[in-house]
Amino acid sequence: MKGKTISLPCLDALKPTLESTALKLMEETGELAQAIGKYRGMSGEPNYPEEKQVVQRIVEELVDVAQTAVTMMYVLEKEYDVDLEQTLRRHLEKMLQKGYMTGGQNSPKKMIEDT
Repeated sequence: MKGKTISLPCLDALKPTLESTALKLMEETGELAQAIGKYRGMSGEPNYPEEKQVVQRIVEELVDVAQTAVTMMYVLEKEYDVDLEQTLRRHLEKMLQKGYMTGGQNSPKKMIEDT
C-alpha cells in the first residue's frame, strides 16, 4: 500500500463555523469540477488551455478542497469535541475492510496502530 502524508494548517486567522466551512467546501468543489470540465473539453470554450496548465489548475483546486475539508475537521474538533484520531482509525479500518487498501511495505494495520 502506498501512502503519503499531507499536512495542512489550521487557518487561525479566520473564524470558520461549520456552516461557513460547508459552504466554502461546496464552492471549492465546484471550482474543481470546472477545472476538470475544462480538461475534458466540457466547458464550451472554443479554445482549450494546454493540458499541463489545466492539470496544474486541477491540482491547485484539489488542494483548496483538501484545505477546506481539513478546516472543517478542525472546526469539528474544536467546537464539537470530535476525536479525529479515533475517526481516522475507523476510516482506515473501513478502507481496509472494503478492500480499498492492500498490504505491503506500509501495512494498513500498521497505519491504524500508528494513529
